[in-house]
Amino acid sequence: MDEAAGGSPSSPEVARLRWRCRRGMRELDLLLSRYLERDYPAASPAERDAFVRILDLQDPQLFGYLLGGDLPVEASLRNVVARIRRTDA
Repeated sequence: MDEAAGGSPSSPEVARLRWRCRRGMRELDLLLSRYLERDYPAASPAERDAFVRILDLQDPQLFGYLLGGDLPVEASLRNVVARIRRTDA
């Protein structure tokens, strides 16, 4: 994918991300996968980058952000966490 041009994500990239969305907790799997399918394709390059960084987090921290009400300090991560939470609806 050409991030600089803001192009849409390629199939191999989405497949890699889909694999990374698989976590140790089913609740996290569902939330992350829904965001990937619904919101990631239309997301800005900065939001896509923030999502990839969220996938680097450990499950307990991710659980706190997505299901426990904790908020990341960094604004870009906070915005993506808020979007992921909304995809649960």
